Amino acid sequence: MNSTEIITNTRRWLEQVVIGLNLCPFARKPLEAGKVRFFVSTAQTEDALLADLQNELLWLIEPANETVETSIVIAPAVLQNFMDYNNFLGWADELIVQLDLEGVLQVASFHPDYCFADTEPRDASNLTNRSPYPLLHILREDLLEQMLDKYPNADSIPEQNIIKMTQLSPAERARLFPYLLGT
Repeated sequence: MNSTEIITNTRRWLEQVVIGLNLCPFARKPLEAGKVRFFVSTAQTEDALLADLQNELLWLIEPANETVETSIVIAPAVLQNFMDYNNFLGWADELIVQLDLEGVLQVASFHPDYCFADTEPRDASNLTNRSPYPLLHILREDLLEQMLDKYPNADSIPEQNIIKMTQLSPAERARLFPYLLGT
């Protein structure tokens, strides 16, 4: 699969699941305004992905790129195992600290096999963070805080999302998550 197809699949997921189900009430505006950057990493190893993540973090803080609100690093060839991906997130957080970007940028996580602690892999709640590929979603913290301040009951978003996922019919799940066999 080439980068264009990978971005198309990721964008479709963003439009149909994240925005279509209103899992993130803040996602529509930057996507429609063209302020979301999609970066397909060709990394085959965790070290190579970490280098790509570092480059993307540094790219995002460049003044010339300030109109880009968020970046999605797509890793189709590495971290297919969710536990490996989950462990990698610690490295991603450490990289943000090492680059002195704590409080500036943060990474949100999405994976085809995402599984929250204390849930079973087949629990519908996990669908809130299931994406077609392993993703590292880089968010600008100042913009996130501004959006959260304007949104009433922002703390209820995760609970509302879980309810939405549990209410999906098997046909809706198959349509929205075609890349998840058996979900």
